[in-house]
Amino acid sequence: MTISTTIRLRAAALLSGLALALAGCFMSPGKFTSELVLTGPDSFTFSYEGEIFFLGLSKLAQMGAAAEESFTPSECFSDETFEPRECTKEELEAQRAEWDAGAAERAARAKKDAETMKAIMGGIDPSDPKAAEQLVKLLERQKGWNRVVHKGDGLFEVSYAVSGTTGHDFMFPMIESFPPVNPFVQMFLRDGSQARINAPGFAIQNGDNPIGGMAGGMGALAGLAAMGAAEGSDTPAVPSGPVLEGTFTIRTGPGMRILANNTDEGPEAAPGGGEVLRWSISQGTTQAPTALIATAR
Repeated sequence: MTISTTIRLRAAALLSGLALALAGCFMSPGKFTSELVLTGPDSFTFSYEGEIFFLGLSKLAQMGAAAEESFTPSECFSDETFEPRECTKEELEAQRAEWDAGAAERAARAKKDAETMKAIMGGIDPSDPKAAEQLVKLLERQKGWNRVVHKGDGLFEVSYAVSGTTGHDFMFPMIESFPPVNPFVQMFLRDGSQARINAPGFAIQNGDNPIGGMAGGMGALAGLAAMGAAEGSDTPAVPSGPVLEGTFTIRTGPGMRILANNTDEGPEAAPGGGEVLRWSISQGTTQAPTALIATAR
């Protein structure tokens, strides 16, 4: 095979399996501002303003679903010079027969993949033209989702805010009928009036973060597309994913103590008492924000 053929086949293989390979990280943040405020020993407020990307509703997933729908013959080579040559009719027929023989297997795999993605999307069929509209309605009927706008290609602009008590753990986002995977922000309550706060979704390059796998997959596909363009092949342009860019802030009330954190600057004093932790998030963020806070003396 020539380089261009290898690129095309590798890209098709990556695309066809991408949606399921990334099933555990089907949501990711884009540009955002988020804040968690511990308003008292037993209360908090949380907000997220910005973008959320749903992989299953993107062109990337659509390309993966369509990658194996059409037959593309492989190149043939000269036995003497190993240079590409035009395939004979018999060779093309043999390739086509091999393709046709795998039709049932491909159909079964496509059906299984579609069912899995539908389950991941809370029963919403990503191939349905109204899937984005259905997701908007699903989110808007949940408490906290004050505004949800589909910007296209699986990217949504949201305004989320909720207040609650610290009698239980907290995670964002949580969507009805969706599996609780790849959280952006988590708050775990410990004995002794302590709260551990983690934001795994805000570190795209963290090796322990599954969302980093999505970035890696997109990067690999983009690289293949660039190589294909350089070789003049017909490798399709790979859609880019969301740009991770934002700020995450934790505010504590008077009398609370920040026991540990991984900010660059450390805590700042807040007007009226309490402290503030701030993280600037970007494509190069390597550590997920984390803090341990004593909510009462």
